[in-house]
Amino acid sequence: MAQFNLKKFSHFCALGFGLGLAPKAPGTFGTLAAIPFIMMTMTAPLWLQLIVAVAICGIGIWFCDVASRDAGVHDHPSIVWDEVAGFYITMIGAAISWQTLLVGFILFRFFDIVKPWPIKLLDKHVKGGFGIMVDDILAGIFSLVCLQLVLYYGLI
Repeated sequence: MAQFNLKKFSHFCALGFGLGLAPKAPGTFGTLAAIPFIMMTMTAPLWLQLIVAVAICGIGIWFCDVASRDAGVHDHPSIVWDEVAGFYITMIGAAISWQTLLVGFILFRFFDIVKPWPIKLLDKHVKGGFGIMVDDILAGIFSLVCLQLVLYYGLI
């Protein structure tokens, strides 16, 4: 059984502030940890949202790498910072409302769970903290494009 220490900052963050410890669907619960970051930057200029996304991804590589090495399990289901990054990326540039959050959440969870090519390829072949993060970063980019198309065509 993997051992995490929530008193260790990297573990606390990698586990989505504890949300990744949910007994069922930890990735889904962990995705919710992105909402405070989304809400804090929702009115920020696009360039700042992009900087925040890069920062969330960059530090996430370290969080995930440390937590997975310490636990002795690569990409343990409780490690959900990658979901935080992916959902944040999904919401870049979107006018935030409950509708856009819901659609973005559903899109991101879809791409993260289904893992269409090349997401699945990256998930299987890239290891370490970068490997944990990269498939969700790409799922976030796919979701971002889909959400922007939904918004462009006025579907929500």
